Amino acid sequence: MYPAKPYEAAGVAAAPVVGFPVAGAARQRWSSGLFDCLDDCHICCLTYWCPCITFGRIAEMVDRGATSCGTSGALYAVIACLTASQCTWVYSCTYRAMMRAQFGLPEAPCADCLVHLCCEPCALCQQYRELMARGLDPVHGWDLNAAMYPPPTQGMRRR
Repeated sequence: MYPAKPYEAAGVAAAPVVGFPVAGAARQRWSSGLFDCLDDCHICCLTYWCPCITFGRIAEMVDRGATSCGTSGALYAVIACLTASQCTWVYSCTYRAMMRAQFGLPEAPCADCLVHLCCEPCALCQQYRELMARGLDPVHGWDLNAAMYPPPTQGMRRR
């Protein structure tokens, strides 16, 4: 699948990456593949039957709480109802692009909009798994995750 990482070849286990990304960080790989949906059956089933919930949770985390899970999920559901689920990818692919920018992830295996157009459920599952792999639990929402992993303080300090 993917080539072994240097620390894996040496038999050393790497600690999972948690918390919020640092601006300008080096490009990283996705923690799981696009078609690894069945790695987490709960997320796979939730996304299959209620993609609006999965999307809402992802959107709240990517927006850092600016848009609630309910609002994003409801908008996704309205788009799905009005377009017979044919145009939800237009809305969801923008959040994939935002997430990639935040975490320094590659646009893989192809352009974000193509991933969502062709494999919407798989793309949502992959994004959800990526948040989980980084120590963020979308079930708890932005507020609780932000309290658990506060961003580093910046600004002027007295010496």
